[in-house]
Amino acid sequence: MPENPPPESSPDPWYRKGLRFTCTQCGDCCTGAPGYVWVNQAEIEAIAALVGESDLEAFEKQYVRRIGIRKSLREFSNGDCVFFDGQTRRCLVYQARPRQCRTWPFWDSNLRSEQTWKETCEVCPGSGTGRLYQLEEIEKLRKVIRV
Repeated sequence: MPENPPPESSPDPWYRKGLRFTCTQCGDCCTGAPGYVWVNQAEIEAIAALVGESDLEAFEKQYVRRIGIRKSLREFSNGDCVFFDGQTRRCLVYQARPRQCRTWPFWDSNLRSEQTWKETCEVCPGSGTGRLYQLEEIEKLRKVIRV
């Protein structure tokens, strides 16, 4: 059995009393080290529509990359998301942002233990502050996408 099992393996997770989070729109989760922002076809279509691109093939060629059988948004060479505006520090497609972005910070990787949540709070100024999310809401968000 893993040292830190995924949250779903516990009938009474450590965060049962809820967790606080409020997005400060700092942009830190959109920048930094290279990584992946996984997108599905519906998300690609929604983002393309928002930016006014009707040619999905052209849109994907410019903004999406294939990683094995999955797709991820492209990044700038510095690791910033292709839809992050470095001048305003805002997401250019916030209204159509992918599930992965909408469910931050309630990912399995951040909820695995109190220590991983503490580490999340150290890198995200909105984690651990603001609105109290109840267990049921955290679980619903956590199950949307596995990150």
